[in-house]
Amino acid sequence: MPRQFELLVFDWDGTLMDSTAVIAGSLQAACADLGLPVPSEERARHIIGLGLHDAMRHVLPDVPPMFYPQVVERYRVHFISREEKAPLFAGVEETLKALRAAGHLLAVATGKSRRGLDRVLERTGLKTLFDATRCGEEAASKPAPEMLYELQAELGIDKAATLMIGDTTHDLQMAQNAGVAGLAAAFGAHPREQLLAMQPLACFDEPQALWQWLIDHA
Repeated sequence: MPRQFELLVFDWDGTLMDSTAVIAGSLQAACADLGLPVPSEERARHIIGLGLHDAMRHVLPDVPPMFYPQVVERYRVHFISREEKAPLFAGVEETLKALRAAGHLLAVATGKSRRGLDRVLERTGLKTLFDATRCGEEAASKPAPEMLYELQAELGIDKAATLMIGDTTHDLQMAQNAGVAGLAAAFGAHPREQLLAMQPLACFDEPQALWQWLIDHA
């Protein structure tokens, strides 16, 4: 069967890795450390996928930007101490290998820092499975389309042959802004109803259903 999409672009946290609780908890702990307003878990989860400084602006709207670096530094301390508790979703490695074997190009577009993504790619052993990656500080933050534009340009793929897979409205809005199709993972950071409002090709409540769709239909 011919491939519908040549390039599959994955978000990382909440899509390939079960890390949303770790991220939200680390942000809450960072705010508590500094005596700043501690966001609710729902609010903390909502900013997952954004670049760190854009996330600060959204989650701490009344805090002057001069405090953002302190929050980011405390967040990193908490996250690094907890990140090994965040596993890949079951079936991720096998699915990525199957998609590569089927001829797809694979990429990551994430709000994570380059240092953070490289660290987790090394820890999980998935680095060699991706043809290209873009991180939060390397292009405009989601939902701006630049990360997708840059990945397409690097790999020589047009928008009609690109699929973005993510667990947040930021991912799906980025896809829309770039003119590419989006696929929603409702097992990550954002609720199913918010994801469906973005009109993805499909929305999945369980990782295995998403992996199977990609193998069968992408």
